Amino acid sequence: MKPIRSFASDNNATVHPEVLEAIRRANEGHAVGYGDDPHTESAVGKFREQFGADVEVFFVFNGTAANVLSLQALTRPYHAVLCPELSHIYTDECGAPEKFTGCKLVPLPAPGGKLTAETVAQAYHGIGDQHHVQPRVISITQSTEMGTVYDPAEIEQLAKFAHQRNMFLHMDGARISNAVAAQRLTLKQATRDLGVDVLSFGGTKNGLMGVEAVVFFRPELSQDFLFVRKQGMQLASKMRYMSAQMEALLTNDLWRRNAEHANGMARLLEQEVKKIPGIKIVYPVQANGVFAQLPREAIDKIKERYFFYVWSEEDSVARWMCSFDTTEDDVKEFAKFVGAVMGSVRN
Repeated sequence: MKPIRSFASDNNATVHPEVLEAIRRANEGHAVGYGDDPHTESAVGKFREQFGADVEVFFVFNGTAANVLSLQALTRPYHAVLCPELSHIYTDECGAPEKFTGCKLVPLPAPGGKLTAETVAQAYHGIGDQHHVQPRVISITQSTEMGTVYDPAEIEQLAKFAHQRNMFLHMDGARISNAVAAQRLTLKQATRDLGVDVLSFGGTKNGLMGVEAVVFFRPELSQDFLFVRKQGMQLASKMRYMSAQMEALLTNDLWRRNAEHANGMARLLEQEVKKIPGIKIVYPVQANGVFAQLPREAIDKIKERYFFYVWSEEDSVARWMCSFDTTEDDVKEFAKFVGAVMGSVRN
């Protein structure tokens, strides 16, 4: 029988018991729909405790919507969004950012998943020329698609570059909790204090069931977002069930506890597979993902028992993700199986 937990994605994990309990508590009596309910008011209050009293917060169903609608709020169709070439908005959202914003996404080299101000500067041209799209947003992912983490100075430099040129810095924070926990910062220190303008705050990958948030650190940027969200088909009628989850996530540091555990399991997995001859870890393990290079024959055999994704077919790199519900036994059993497969491949 295959294991009940895999290393494919933190999207595949369960819903945290404290979150399920929050949904159960919210499931009593009637509540006004579309966000005019006590749970939504309380959840927004939790965000303001974390990020500042003047932030504007909007809940949506998924990460694609959080990213797309964030960008739509910041741009006009003649603008460009500068992003890493392997960013989620460029590679994994089926063209939704371009369809809904009308903007051109400009992919840039980002070794280890991270953009630099120097790289962005090379794409900042054609300013004022009516024949060219106008750069308007820098979009980064924290933690990155490669499991690496921008340090505060790197984000500050990108924000400074953007703001000096009347641009915005958007952060895809699908795994923002993992990055913040890894750096032992507060959520505000890792985002708003560094100059981020809009954050797509991830919940689903950190123990929630289908809810993300768009957080505006400059309230004036959210002026029309109620309409943007509604037109984008992301306004929930029974909002209280989404809000109750976010309220739970931001209570008693559940967001941090979940992220620290997932990160810790990734470090343990790195330690275990490093002992296996023939495996190379290709990116620093800084959040909850491990990227390992190993023979394609071994990957195929391991996938017969465990579900995970191949990050690079060309380089034979596998991506192994840990979640809040990954256990030490899960990691050790997986590493033991990988070791056995590698031994059979070598022999």
